Amino acid sequence: MAKNSYSSEDIQILKELEAVRVRPGMYIGSTGPKGLHHILWEIIDNAVDEAANGHAKKVIVCLYPDGSASVEDDGRGMPVDIHPEAGISGVEVIFTQLHAGGKFNNDNYSYSGGLHGVGASVTNALSEWLKVEVYNKTIYSMEFSSYEDKAQKKIISGAPKAPLKNTGIKTIKHGTMVRFKPDARVFETTTFNADTIEVRLRETSFLNKGVELVFKDLRENDKSEGIVFKSEGGIKDYVSYINKGKNILYPDPLYFSAVKDDIIIEASFQHTDGYSENVFSFVNNIPTIDGGTHDVGFKSGLTKFLNDFAKENLTGKNKGTNFNGEDFRVGITAVIAVKVKNAQFEGQTKGKLGNVEVRPAVESATIDGLNVIASNKKQAKVFDAIMEKAISAAKEREDVRKTKELNRAKSGADSTRLLGKLANCSSRDAKLNEIFIVEGDSAGGSAKEGRDRKHQAILPLRGKPINAEKKSLIEVLQNEEFKTIISALGTGIGKDFDITSLKFDKVIILSDADQDGYHIRSILLTFFFRYMKQLIIDGHVYVGMPPLYKVYKKDIIEYAYDEEEREKAQQKVGRGYMVQRYKGLGEMSAIQLWDTTLNPETRMLMKVTIDEAAEAERLITILMGSDAEERKKYIEKHANFNKVDDFEIKVKD
Repeated sequence: MAKNSYSSEDIQILKELEAVRVRPGMYIGSTGPKGLHHILWEIIDNAVDEAANGHAKKVIVCLYPDGSASVEDDGRGMPVDIHPEAGISGVEVIFTQLHAGGKFNNDNYSYSGGLHGVGASVTNALSEWLKVEVYNKTIYSMEFSSYEDKAQKKIISGAPKAPLKNTGIKTIKHGTMVRFKPDARVFETTTFNADTIEVRLRETSFLNKGVELVFKDLRENDKSEGIVFKSEGGIKDYVSYINKGKNILYPDPLYFSAVKDDIIIEASFQHTDGYSENVFSFVNNIPTIDGGTHDVGFKSGLTKFLNDFAKENLTGKNKGTNFNGEDFRVGITAVIAVKVKNAQFEGQTKGKLGNVEVRPAVESATIDGLNVIASNKKQAKVFDAIMEKAISAAKEREDVRKTKELNRAKSGADSTRLLGKLANCSSRDAKLNEIFIVEGDSAGGSAKEGRDRKHQAILPLRGKPINAEKKSLIEVLQNEEFKTIISALGTGIGKDFDITSLKFDKVIILSDADQDGYHIRSILLTFFFRYMKQLIIDGHVYVGMPPLYKVYKKDIIEYAYDEEEREKAQQKVGRGYMVQRYKGLGEMSAIQLWDTTLNPETRMLMKVTIDEAAEAERLITILMGSDAEERKKYIEKHANFNKVDDFEIKVKD
């Protein structure tokens, strides 16, 4: 158990803070919107770690009109005494020393999302100013700032204005409040996105049952009461939230928990009538998008239990059905959350858990937990529904196998026919090549003429593909447009997908900026998300952004992507300008299409990413699923197709 006392002795200093401002990407990934929010996540994660270890019950996040943000918790408060090694207060150590924190051992934080001594100091280093208040009988305060040292001709980052001060103001509060303003000299934008923060706090509330997270956006209403995120059901509520709008096979998600060898294990799942498998895993509140040993343990435990259940309970023609693990996971939505001491992750992104001891612990917990659930006779209908779904999945798996064999048998002629639509590039270096999936033959013709033939391939779509969200894999495999895309990319599909066989580094969707164009874009992104998700995860999928306007006068030409840019272009071109509104890509000549959309030096691309996998899953269901009313509500609240950064599944450029 984590001890209740927390002093400066508990903070270990590994290395002084160095060059964070010079190379911020090394610490926060980028200086774009993702990096901006990352410095907020670091402070939020510290507060949540206090709650996750039983020391806090409430975290308040606020955004202010001056561009700053604050995070306050009711935990123990940062150490205010003098650090024995550094000779300065614990607060100053935390915010000025890289790799300094109380989480490098398990005495203060049994379970934490990482060595967050890095995060607090990096947030300070990349802020114009940062203020800390510690509530511990009295209020302690300290301020830091980043300023230009003209003598040294450099920015001094996160420097203390003065040592930690005991204000002498008595308080019954306890905890820490950190407020900071991101530095515009570092970030491309310093405007926090409220929707992004809401998604993060909602997910965090599900993963920390009973903890209250409050979000107040005071930028327009300084008296806002805020939004409260609090879940008494935890990850069981999370599964229900993700499945909202889907047709579920049984009313309540199944749930079990266990503690094995100091590993805290929770899992919840529910099946839908859909065709996709959605397993979301977390370690110490960190999403592990690539899974890991906890993910494998859950899947193997589920397979073993349900195989044994089938042998004992299936009768008649279904008795002896040969299942594999995938059959039991078709249509599943599952959340696995584990807390592990000294969690070891594979790769820089912490996307995959590597602790080998976690797999057998989770597998055992899954089998034990499901045995307890199945022993309750009230759950009989639930397992009947799961078995019925698995039987259907096993049959469809066999049908898919036969379809693929049939396709392979005629692959020569069929491939030639399908790829007859493709204007391929001459280079065979996949890392340098890109393919444009273009809406319509007219735009496809211009793109073929205007492209760089060595490295750019053009694949025109002659019809609208089917909505993969509502169709089975067999139906997808039989669709002409998807068959063409699959053949062109060379990766295979679904469980046969092989990223190493990808023929193009960039897969670029190029559609008109109108209703049909956005629909085609959504259909293609849904297909990639459902059956080639690794393409998105590895950063290969892009959306081309053709301009809406051409503003010109004689030989002066400016292109604009929205109304605001059009006004600027008009001012730049000057009196006597003319404006052309492009209704579609087909209206552009080959030269115009090259200059605006194909040329790597001048074009604008939007990279599709999945920052929050569970939220992306939910939004795909809303936008492409069967619940028209839920889709209408979301579009009315969020849609603004004239903005580059407002896109169907919350992609980031």
